[in-house]
This record gives sequence, structure tokens and C-alpha cells, in this order.
Amino acid sequence: MNKISRFDTPDGDGGPETGTPGDSPSVGRRLGRRSIVLVGLMGAGKSTVGRRLAHGLSLPFRDADHEIEAAAGMTIPEIFAIHGEAHFRDGERRVIARLLQDGPLVLATGGGAFMNEETRLKIGENGISIWLKADLDVLMRRVRKRATRPLLQNPDPEGTMRRLMDQRYPVYATADLAVDSQDGPHDKVVQDIVAALQRWFDTQERRAP
Repeated sequence: MNKISRFDTPDGDGGPETGTPGDSPSVGRRLGRRSIVLVGLMGAGKSTVGRRLAHGLSLPFRDADHEIEAAAGMTIPEIFAIHGEAHFRDGERRVIARLLQDGPLVLATGGGAFMNEETRLKIGENGISIWLKADLDVLMRRVRKRATRPLLQNPDPEGTMRRLMDQRYPVYATADLAVDSQDGPHDKVVQDIVAALQRWFDTQERRAP
């Protein structure tokens, strides 16, 4: 596994800059207190890409699913089995709200998190949402490597994934940015995210009065 280079390097006054002199200010500097929040279906690569992105930007990384498991003292499949999905979603909402208070950081969310309106509002107030968008075949190849996806524990996991795509993709499409997550080096996705963020900041600054 290749290590990604850091996108931000210290400049003379101790603040981060990226690239060569004359470039736009770095993503890290432009974030302020906002966090980068990765959304998308299971298998989109949110955790793997998120870790690399956080490393490249010298930011903390948090995985909402891992934080939920730590708070509950049990795995997500166990939470689903014992308490049900509604209980899990309530805990997910509260955990994400708490994590967003600690920004700036890179946060990988579970596939259903962005479907919650309150969570979307919290993300909009405290972060920049990025949809990692992947095709069905890519998602299925990735999720088959793990047998711990509660929503796919049924005789037709591909059919379930199709239904989730139909339900969730229109909501994911309301994220601030969308970046393709296809098969290939994760570093390429990370670089695409950084480039998309720079363009987004440039656009926001042009629109500012």
C-alpha cells in the first residue's frame, strides 16, 4: 500500500499551504472549524478513503460506526439484532452530532446516516458533505468481502443494494459535492476529493459579497 503525500505543508507563518507559491490557500486552512463528512452506501470506501484523506490533510479521522460500537459496547450487527435498526439510528444521530462539535476532522458516516434530516442539517451547519458515488457492481464486489453488513443478511443482497440505491441516491445527491469512487487506487479518489474541495471553496468565495 502506497503512502499518500500530505497535501498541506507548513508555510513560513506556521499555517498550512498546498502546492507551489501562488496556489489557492490549502483545504485545511479554508475549512476553518468545519469538518469533511463522507456519505454514501456501504462499500463506497468512506472509511478507507477517509483515513487517507485525513492523513493527507493532517486532520483527525473518525469513523461514526466505530464510535457507535465503542459507545454501545457491542458491534453494529449486535445492536441491530438486540435493539433493532431504530435504536441504532437514534444512537447514530447523537454520535454524529457529538463528533461534529470537535471539528475540523474527516468523518466517515454509515450508509443510512445522511438519510436523517436532523443529521443532514447538523452536517450542513458544521461541515462539508461529500458523496462517494459508486456503481452497483463496485459496491457488491466490496461488500462481499465482509459478512457483517446487517442490511444485507438476506437471500438477495444485490436486490437489497439496488433498493437502497433507489432510496438513498436522490438524498445523497443533495450533498455539497459528489466524487466517483470506482475500482482503482484509493489515492486517486483522495486526490479527486481535494481537487473538488478546492473548486468548491473557489466558487463559494466568488459568490461571497
